[in-house]
Amino acid sequence: MRQRRLARYLAGYALLAALLVVLLVCNLNAGSVKLDAGQVLRILAGQQIENTAIIWEIRLPRMLAALILGGALSVSGFLLQTFFANPIAGPYVLGISSGAKLVVALVMIGFLQYGIVLNSAALILAAFAGSLLSMGFILLISGQVKRMSLLVISGVMIGYICSAITDFVVTFADDSNIVNLHNWSMGSFSGTSWGNVRTMAIVVLAAFVLTILLSKPMAAYQLGEGYAQSLGVNVRRFRVELILLSSILSACVTAFAGPISFVGIAVPHLIKSLFRTAKPIRIIPACFLGGAVFCLFCDLIARTVFAPTELSISSVTAIFGAPIVIWMMLHRSDGRRG
Repeated sequence: MRQRRLARYLAGYALLAALLVVLLVCNLNAGSVKLDAGQVLRILAGQQIENTAIIWEIRLPRMLAALILGGALSVSGFLLQTFFANPIAGPYVLGISSGAKLVVALVMIGFLQYGIVLNSAALILAAFAGSLLSMGFILLISGQVKRMSLLVISGVMIGYICSAITDFVVTFADDSNIVNLHNWSMGSFSGTSWGNVRTMAIVVLAAFVLTILLSKPMAAYQLGEGYAQSLGVNVRRFRVELILLSSILSACVTAFAGPISFVGIAVPHLIKSLFRTAKPIRIIPACFLGGAVFCLFCDLIARTVFAPTELSISSVTAIFGAPIVIWMMLHRSDGRRG
């Protein structure tokens, strides 16, 4: 039995790794400018040929952003699902991403009026503040409602309110740089620079390592607060750590790519179904790989299907992620009736 589980884990990781490699190749080759594999290899080898800038300055940073931020969003969703013990909890559904988007938009608008362009660190801090603000409302509501469905509905309403305020502010902005926030508010990996990639990689890697270090108390917490306390877990501090790590990960995504829907819900569910376990030490790395694969695939669809017109990444993730969530809810309902 143990060997069978090990074989399943290895097969699952091998599948995710293979899909990741395939999508990395496809994302480098595909686009409005067609490049064959030979050209891409020569460019990556350092040869200065035609379209070198397209690979090094546009496609590679964008591809890495989709990989890093997709993984971060999936891990953030898994942390929230662990915190609330609910499979449909996620940064987008609970309004956390929308809160981050609102604060980032307001801060950018305020500074741009004075001709000040914020750096990556300031955007992440603004998004983090917005994430914590929305999470605070969710936690307040969670103490008043008994059913998790009401909590999710409250989160959706918070998300709508934050999005409406953001759209209102952006719509009536005069500065052309502020108006461009509308594209960002729809979600996109375009326009990513190597500086952005460096910053997001540092933030996400640090949060990911801290999340891995919490895997043991997380496994105990999944079995109930009482059981976790019996093993010496400081539940109050642990819950705060989960909130902070989830907020940092979702804030980093929102700061650089805008709000991206359904990744934080759909991917952890698919990963748990693939591995047939919810053990954090096995699921957290797999969630990161799964989120990277999912976002690379959706970004490939977003920029190639109607090229040169580009779809928002959030629209594509919703198309593929929403049916998964619906199927998951129906499957849970059938299981309870059975």
